[in-house]
Amino acid sequence: MTRHHLINGIQVPFTAEEEAARDAEEAAWEAGAFDRAMFELRSKRNKDLQDSDWTQLPDTTLTNVQRQAWMQFRTELRNITDGLTTVEQVNNIDYPDKPNG
Repeated sequence: MTRHHLINGIQVPFTAEEEAARDAEEAAWEAGAFDRAMFELRSKRNKDLQDSDWTQLPDTTLTNVQRQAWMQFRTELRNITDGLTTVEQVNNIDYPDKPNG
């Protein structure tokens, strides 16, 4: 299907060169989909790790059970990207729940 663009309000079909350039842009965008998905996942993960750093300080009022739950949560976060190779896997990740406390 021929693509079009507007030039001075008139719909004009792409030239062969414009079609080829647009195809290359779309291929490059698609090729970067996994990297973008991983960036988003890592950003969320890194924020949750940073927000939970306080749970590992020795002077917190957490019980040993609570501290262990936070340690488990943080371990799951650090390992969350292991083995991911497709955008679908990244999008369907089972993100761990934050512990109470």
